Amino acid sequence: MSLPSDGTRPAPTMPSAVPPSLVLASASPRRLDLLGALGIAFSVRPADLDETPHVGEPADRYVGRLAREKALAVARPGELVLAADTTVALEGEILGKPTDPGDAVAMLTRLVGRAHQVHTGMALVDGTTGVVLEHGVDTTQVFMRAADADTIGWYVRTGEPLDKAGSYGLQGIGAVLVDRIDGNSHTVVGLTMTTVYCWLQKYLQPFV
Repeated sequence: MSLPSDGTRPAPTMPSAVPPSLVLASASPRRLDLLGALGIAFSVRPADLDETPHVGEPADRYVGRLAREKALAVARPGELVLAADTTVALEGEILGKPTDPGDAVAMLTRLVGRAHQVHTGMALVDGTTGVVLEHGVDTTQVFMRAADADTIGWYVRTGEPLDKAGSYGLQGIGAVLVDRIDGNSHTVVGLTMTTVYCWLQKYLQPFV
């Protein structure tokens, strides 16, 4: 090896670290839109798991567990996997997605004119090590306005409630049923962006 004219040896060239790729373990259009708004590249790989709550499992622990299990289920080496799960709880009872329009009507009839909680569990997993880097649950209190049967029936006929926990979507037409919220609106939609941003800043540098 030839040396520079001053006789010193050049510093060794270190291999550059390959940043992990980001994977969203969800097919939810709302989560895709929220994460995409950050302007970072990611791929989508939904997890297919049994989402039945355990007997006596509280709603917040339920979504936290599912978020971790979903992220771990699809993780591969060289990836960071972000997963989330959202549910509605009324007096501690978990209200998932309706089975049909009649179920949506029944669910909304229980919710209108009352307050309930929306819990979103999130987890970030290192696919190489299988370590859960971050996890947590955010909760927002939602106060629904009073609504009669005609209003509920009209809303269900729009089709919007049929793929949403609690049978309504705050980010869509369902907002007409909501009086106010106490907490983060993104938690209700399905991905608390303040939390996600902080996690990705920490583990996906350079990010911003």
